[in-house]
Amino acid sequence: MQARIRVVVAKPGLDGHDRGAKVVARALRDAGMEVIYTGLHQTPEQIVETAIQEDADAVGLSVLSGAHMTLFRRVLELLAERDAADIVVFGGGIIPEDDIAELESLGVAKVFTPGATTASIIEWVRANVATQVA
Repeated sequence: MQARIRVVVAKPGLDGHDRGAKVVARALRDAGMEVIYTGLHQTPEQIVETAIQEDADAVGLSVLSGAHMTLFRRVLELLAERDAADIVVFGGGIIPEDDIAELESLGVAKVFTPGATTASIIEWVRANVATQVA
């Protein structure tokens, strides 16, 4: 039996624009996933702690500030340090095309750029974040 996918949607750093994160969080919730939205101005440490406490299957990061390389990298490092590297990290925001390949080489599973539809995000999460009830 398939369990509900649990996703933490987070806004790391000082970026105060969260409309896109809220739209994605609501779309994932409406698609039947359990969604925990962390709110604005979260540190990577807070995001990872939330993901572990909530037994998340995935973390979706929204970064519009230009600090995506630092913030994504730190979340991935902290997940690895906490033996939680199995939590899938994906994200989106204003991320230059040239940086996407580097983020993926660090371990970011998928980067959605402006114009991505909520349907494509839902489809990707369902296909790439599988959870099974034992």
